[in-house]
Amino acid sequence: MKSESILIEDCSQTVLAINDTMEILGGKWKVLIIACLCYQPMRYSELLKKVQGISGKMLSRELKELEVNGLIERNVLATSPVSVAYKITEYGKSLKQLTQTIAEWGLQHRARILKDMRQEKV
Repeated sequence: MKSESILIEDCSQTVLAINDTMEILGGKWKVLIIACLCYQPMRYSELLKKVQGISGKMLSRELKELEVNGLIERNVLATSPVSVAYKITEYGKSLKQLTQTIAEWGLQHRARILKDMRQEKV
């Protein structure tokens, strides 16, 4: 899905647009869940392992909110016992570039901090 580019002309529009985004993606876990699902569908138990530190109750709540917003979909698998897999929707895939940009920034920031810490020790 290719997103349309919208011209944001001032700070007020930028703040409003970011606020709208944060209403959907805010919190500690949603972007991490989306990032995982951008690579492959996962069962609930797999997500619980990948998203380190999240509780089962919180994962359930975050998955429901992401599903309500059309970013992921829930599929009941015909297995015994029954299990559930989650996958990113076409609409949700529009966030993959955002998750990659955040990850790249995080790697660069970590490298910068480590470099600064090494220089302080010298």
